[in-house]
Amino acid sequence: MDDFRGIADRIALDIARGRLRAGQRLPPQRAFARRHGIAASTAGRVYAELVRRGLVVGEVGRGTFVRAAPVVPQGRALVEDGAAARVNLELNYPCAPGQSQLLAPALAALLRPEALTDALRPAAADGTPQAREAAAELLATGDWRPDPGRVLFTGNARQAVAATLGSLVRPGDRIGVEPLTYPLVKEIAGRLGGTLVALRTDEHGPVVESLLAVHRSAPLSALYLQPTLHNPTSVTVPTERRLQLVRAVGDLGLPVVEDRIWSFLHRGPEPPLAALAPRLVHLVDGLSKRVAPGLTAGFAVVPEGRVDAVAAAVRSGGWSAGAFALEAAVRWIGDGTVGRLVSAKREQAARRQALVREVLDGFAVRGDPSGYFAWWELPERWRADSFTAAAAARGIAVTPGTAFRVDPKRTPDAVRLGLASAAEPELAGALRTLAGLAAQRP
Repeated sequence: MDDFRGIADRIALDIARGRLRAGQRLPPQRAFARRHGIAASTAGRVYAELVRRGLVVGEVGRGTFVRAAPVVPQGRALVEDGAAARVNLELNYPCAPGQSQLLAPALAALLRPEALTDALRPAAADGTPQAREAAAELLATGDWRPDPGRVLFTGNARQAVAATLGSLVRPGDRIGVEPLTYPLVKEIAGRLGGTLVALRTDEHGPVVESLLAVHRSAPLSALYLQPTLHNPTSVTVPTERRLQLVRAVGDLGLPVVEDRIWSFLHRGPEPPLAALAPRLVHLVDGLSKRVAPGLTAGFAVVPEGRVDAVAAAVRSGGWSAGAFALEAAVRWIGDGTVGRLVSAKREQAARRQALVREVLDGFAVRGDPSGYFAWWELPERWRADSFTAAAAARGIAVTPGTAFRVDPKRTPDAVRLGLASAAEPELAGALRTLAGLAAQRP
């Protein structure tokens, strides 16, 4: 009897040679087993292997289909220009008009020999007193200002996520997350030997009863949440739900990693989870979206008593911020450059969301008026990977919903549109092309 990998190899060859076409539905596993004279359990392993290789996608209630779009590579985190697209709505880094002119003066000052000598020295995980005060000022919101003594620095926000989770999670641990989550978190969990567990959500974010039920079934070691401008759905958890969540994690003694990388765009009154539960919540943020990805820094505000543990994770991962970047950040925050960039990007995001509402009117598109992305639940006739491939054929890169899913059996027929990186005329043209594509049959 063939080993299941050998059968998977033959199916993979059929896909590569075009005998099985993109979008074609494979037979149900029992029918596949009968056809190949194998046990149903072996057929299940064949299908699982094909899913693992990124060749097929399984959809609950619909079957298993040959992929029409390549799987998003592990570790790319949707930050690299991964497609030869004329318009890239996958990459999502905002750039304000005149941004370079605003940033240059602080950098020019650092290039003086006496300043450059200090700026090129290694930075400790806790940075400098000036950097801690500047970060605390930047992250302050409403009545909350973090304690500068609990601020740590990394090279970027992704590294802050990795360091905080690395300080909390051990092999075999379970991490509660939203059912659609930041793709890099899936890789971080895998490297740590942890398992992501999807919590149930509604239009207000994570449902507390789901959190309690998941924890009862097998204890969680941590939560990773994006409560403000969740990527990709744009949901912002209202204050009352935040209070319910922090009461629950307080009763459970459950640590939380709160990702606020997009929160600078949001003008609402909702307090950070870190303000409501400072003994449990590790807040992570960074400058890459506010400023630019090329010269940036990540921030972690950690609970009292956990500074040493997270700092050790920063050092062991090699994730310390560069002293030059930290010094530039201090100057940009202090002279108001970051504030001006934030204001400009808020205005730009609002214009682009208005464009989405105008061009994609009539489609099931969810976005926040202040956000830089939109979540498009496609017409029923379209599957996410087929639409992604068809958009790529027209020179437009979008991100399929499968890049964000936690449960491989749950395949959202949706795509995320990143609105930040393309110029506005290009964005408008791309949206019109996508609207026309969605109106067609696959």
